[in-house]
Amino acid sequence: MRSFLKIVAAAVAAVAIPASANAAILLGSVTPGTNPYSGPTPTYDFETATPQATGGLITNTSVSGVSAQPFGSSGFFWTVGPSDGTPGILDLTSFGDIFNVSFLWGSVDAYNTIEFLDAANNVLASFNGSNIFNPANGNQTDPNLNPLVRFNVTGGEVTSLARLRLSSTSNAFETDNFTINAVPEPATWALMLLGFGLVGFGMRRRHKFAPPAFA
Repeated sequence: MRSFLKIVAAAVAAVAIPASANAAILLGSVTPGTNPYSGPTPTYDFETATPQATGGLITNTSVSGVSAQPFGSSGFFWTVGPSDGTPGILDLTSFGDIFNVSFLWGSVDAYNTIEFLDAANNVLASFNGSNIFNPANGNQTDPNLNPLVRFNVTGGEVTSLARLRLSSTSNAFETDNFTINAVPEPATWALMLLGFGLVGFGMRRRHKFAPPAFA
C-alpha cells in the first residue's frame, strides 16, 4: 500500500510541477506565414471594434515608410510605432487563466518589442524581433519574417498575465489575428486527469482494505 501511495504522490507531483517550478512565458513556435492566413481562428482580427487594443493604430491601409499590412493579413491590422503611436496595449483581463497567445507578426524588425505584463504592469517576459527571426530586417513578403508566432504560458503566469504591451522605436510593429487560448493543452489535461484518477484509485483501495474496527 505504501509503495502504491508513493506512486500516487509522484504522479500528483508530476502534475503540480508545471504549475510551480520553471514558471515562464516561452516562445513556443514560429511558423512561416501563409497567404491567405491559415492559422487558428483569431480572437481579435480588428475587423470589428476592439476596445481591448489601445494605442497604436488599427487600419486597413499600408503607408510607405510607415506601416505595411502583414503578409497573409486581410482587412484591418494593428500597427504600433512612432508615426502611429507607441506603445500599444492589448488588455487580456477578461480571459482569466491564459495558456498560450499567438498572432501574426508582420515584417519582423529587430526594434519591435512585445512585453507580457501582470495586472500591476510588471514585466513577466519580453521578446524582440531578433528573438523571432535573425536577421530581423523587416522584409514585407518573406513568410519567415511574417510568421505566426505562438507563446506558451506556464506556472503562475497562467493566472497573472493581464495584458500585452507592443512597442517599436522605429516604424513599425504590425500585427493581426491574435488568438488567446484560455483552455489547457490536451497533454496538460491528460496529466491532470491521470493525477486525479490515481488519487481516487488510492482512496478506494485504502477504504476497501481498511482493517475492521472493534468495539
